[in-house]
Amino acid sequence: MGHGHRHGGGHGGAGEALGQRRRVLVALLLVLGIVVAQAVGAAVTGSLALLVDVVHSLTDSIGLVVALVAATLVLRPADGRRTWGFRRIEVLAALAQGVLLVAVAVYAVVEAVGRIAEPPEVASRELLLFGVVALALNLAAVGALMGGRTANLNLRAAFLEVLLDALGTLAVIASAVVMMTTGFARADTLAALAIAALVVPRAWLLLRDTLGVLMEFTPRGLDLDDVRAHLLGLEHVRDVHDLHASTVATGLPIITGHVVLDDECFRDGHAPDVLEDVRRCVAEHFDIALEHATFQLETRAHRERESHAASHH
Repeated sequence: MGHGHRHGGGHGGAGEALGQRRRVLVALLLVLGIVVAQAVGAAVTGSLALLVDVVHSLTDSIGLVVALVAATLVLRPADGRRTWGFRRIEVLAALAQGVLLVAVAVYAVVEAVGRIAEPPEVASRELLLFGVVALALNLAAVGALMGGRTANLNLRAAFLEVLLDALGTLAVIASAVVMMTTGFARADTLAALAIAALVVPRAWLLLRDTLGVLMEFTPRGLDLDDVRAHLLGLEHVRDVHDLHASTVATGLPIITGHVVLDDECFRDGHAPDVLEDVRRCVAEHFDIALEHATFQLETRAHRERESHAASHH
C-alpha cells in the first residue's frame, strides 16, 4: 500500500513560465546585438580577446535559443506518456550550455598559444569603443535575466553565460586600455586567456549539477541516512529499506521507499494513518512535497520474504 503521484503539469505555474520565456527572449535579442557588434569589432581591430568574446557571445545566443525552446516546452501539459510533462528539458538545456562553455574555453586557449610568441598589432582605440558598446548590451541582458536566475537550471545557465560574457568584455576593455597606455601588445592575448579562465569553473558547476540530475543522484543537501533515522523514530515504524531520492527538475525532488510496520497496524486498520505520518515527516523535515513522496507499507513477514528472495538471486 502506498501513495501515488498526482501527475499534473502545474508545477511552477504557467504564468511563471511565461515570465521566464519573456526574460530569455529579451536577453536573446540583446545578445544577438552583442554578437554583431563584437564580430564587426574583431574584424576591424584584429583582437583575439574580442574574437573569443564573439564566440562566447555566439555561444550565449545559441544557449539562449535552447533556453527559449526549453521555456516554451515546459508550458506543455503532462499526459499519459509524459507524466512529468517537459520539466526535465531545462536540465538538458543546461547540460548543452555547459558543454558549449567548455568548447569556448578550449578554443580560446588554442588560439592564444599561437599568439603569445608573436602578438599581432591590435587597433586598441577601436577595440575600446567596441568593448564599451558590447558591455552596455551585456549589462542590459544581465538585467533582463536577473530576476529569474534562480528559477531553474536553464535560466541559471543563461544568466551565468551572459554574466560571464560581461566579465569577458571587461577583460577586453582592460586590455585595450593597457595597450593604449603602455603599448604592451600581449595584453589582448592575456585577456583572451582570462576569458577562458572565467568560463571553465562555472561550466564545470553546470555540468556537475545537470549530470547529477540525469544520473538520478540524491538531491544535494538531502541525507538519506537522516531521512531513515527520522522515519524510524515514528511510532509503529520498524524498518525502512529501498529508500531512493532523485530530482526531476529544479525544485522538484521525489522520494520512494519501503516502510515496515507493526502487524497490528494492518489488523486494526490504522496503517493509512501511519502512512500520513511518514509523508508529513518527509515534507516537514526535508521539504519534499506530499504528492512526491511514495512509500510502500509492509508487514514484517513480507519483509522477511523479500530478504529471503533477494538472498537466493
